[in-house]
Amino acid sequence: MSQRAPLRGYSDRIQKEIDEKIEKIREIENFFPGVVIIHEIKKGTVVYMSQWGRDHLGITNEELQQMGTEYYSRFFNVEEAKDYVPKILGLLERNNDGEFVSHFQQVRASPQHDWGWHLTATRIFVRDENGEPLLTLTTSLPVDAQHHIAAKAQRLLEENNFLRKNYHAFDKLTKREKEILRLMAMDMSSEEMAKKLFISENTANTHRRNIKKKLRINSNYDIIRFAQAFDLI
Repeated sequence: MSQRAPLRGYSDRIQKEIDEKIEKIREIENFFPGVVIIHEIKKGTVVYMSQWGRDHLGITNEELQQMGTEYYSRFFNVEEAKDYVPKILGLLERNNDGEFVSHFQQVRASPQHDWGWHLTATRIFVRDENGEPLLTLTTSLPVDAQHHIAAKAQRLLEENNFLRKNYHAFDKLTKREKEILRLMAMDMSSEEMAKKLFISENTANTHRRNIKKKLRINSNYDIIRFAQAFDLI
């Protein structure tokens, strides 16, 4: 039998559709190469998760439903979620048949475990009497940690985290300072900057000091990292 707490508050027709669709998923879930998850949109809770996922997280469907929205902060990287949640919200707003969105996300069973990359795809699964999205169906496939895709995804995550952490500091730079920062990352001297930008060498040096102060950086590595992260070079 399925480990699933019954949903409440829906018409008999919708409840029957939900039960029938989840039962069909349950019957074939072992053929999927990853986890199958069904979310109830309005409550933000997991309605059903396939056995593979429950075993991986060490949890039951009843516990998932009782957990509510804590599920997301407990098992997923919440900083990274800021990048893909808008895609899912857009999917729900467009409410198109057959459309799905996909993204990478990091999952872990507990804080004692390492993050693992998953490739996840989501689509609308059940709609209510008014045709509005009610449940979503998600499939999540683990990505081999040694796979080159996982390495690229890790680099993208680190870059996104760096951007979020340093956006406000970078935004305080003037247009000229951003230009100077680009030249600094290219290892250009103050004398070379002055000739290129038609400014004095003292002015170039002042810009360099102000940039380092605003960004709180000292090393060439930090300079290059900022320039790369914010697409200056």
